Amino acid sequence: MRTMLVTGGAGFIGSNFVRLAAQRGTARIVVLDALTYAGNRANLEGVEHEFVQGSVTDAPLVDDLVRHCDVVVHFAAESHNDNSLADPSPFVNTNVVGTFTLLEAVRRHGKRLHHISTDEVFGDLPLGGDEAFTEQSPYRPSSPYSATKAGSDHLVRAWVRSFGVKATVSHCSNNFGPYQHVEKFIPRQITNILSGAPAKLYGSGAQVRDWIHVDDHNDAVLAILERGRLGETYNIGAGHGHITNKEVVEMICELLGGTYEHVADRPGHDQRYTMDATKIRGELGWRPQYTDMWVGLEKTITWYAEHEDWWRGAKVGVEKRYAESGQ
Repeated sequence: MRTMLVTGGAGFIGSNFVRLAAQRGTARIVVLDALTYAGNRANLEGVEHEFVQGSVTDAPLVDDLVRHCDVVVHFAAESHNDNSLADPSPFVNTNVVGTFTLLEAVRRHGKRLHHISTDEVFGDLPLGGDEAFTEQSPYRPSSPYSATKAGSDHLVRAWVRSFGVKATVSHCSNNFGPYQHVEKFIPRQITNILSGAPAKLYGSGAQVRDWIHVDDHNDAVLAILERGRLGETYNIGAGHGHITNKEVVEMICELLGGTYEHVADRPGHDQRYTMDATKIRGELGWRPQYTDMWVGLEKTITWYAEHEDWWRGAKVGVEKRYAESGQ
């Protein structure tokens, strides 16, 4: 049996990946996670895995873990845009230095790496157009978060070219689903209404995100690990790049019987992300399961309604921080 090291495996997307990979029984799974506020051991309850608490910037620890694995799936990242505007330093440390540390270990021991990136490295697209990001789109990051992710992508590709590291990269659009921290857009709106408060909409809500259910994203990552070509980049998207934030909030309100109010817009808020997933569909035969966003949202809402004990403790602090910024 292969051994798979999953960095950031106690976070939102990483823990859902561990669950899916364990369900398919493809590998022995070792999780490395620093357990910052966004990581939670409870996300992995009931899943067979080995857990190591630590940072991807800890070179001796990372070297030892990489030495004893066959493949590394690198989810570990600081990822909340608002937090990157308040203090960029953790983003530089985890996203850039952490990726460098992991690459050096992978290079020393000749292991396979898959690096999880984001569509935000491409900047944004104008509203009302039909252009979509491809694997060849130029990088135009607009926040400290997306800039550090762009930096980590460039490191991976440089290590592939300069040192022959066996790696692949994927860019995914905005994820939603269970175990997502309540600071994020969709779970914040769901938990607001479940708490008896209105949902919150940044500015006019005209911004567009190509939403994808986390299970679809992780199914695509497994497809890349199994069939992807080394050195290649794959865009992952579910084809929802026409739905505005306002429409998402309105769907949540309709499903839950709630209301929403407008709040101050985020500084430097990207306008539109849309992914062209032609390559991964054509080369690897991947297809999303949740082609109807309403179905994915309904399932996500049910999860949050049934797991109030999971999110309630973090909710007060999150809303206090948002209130201080007028959001």
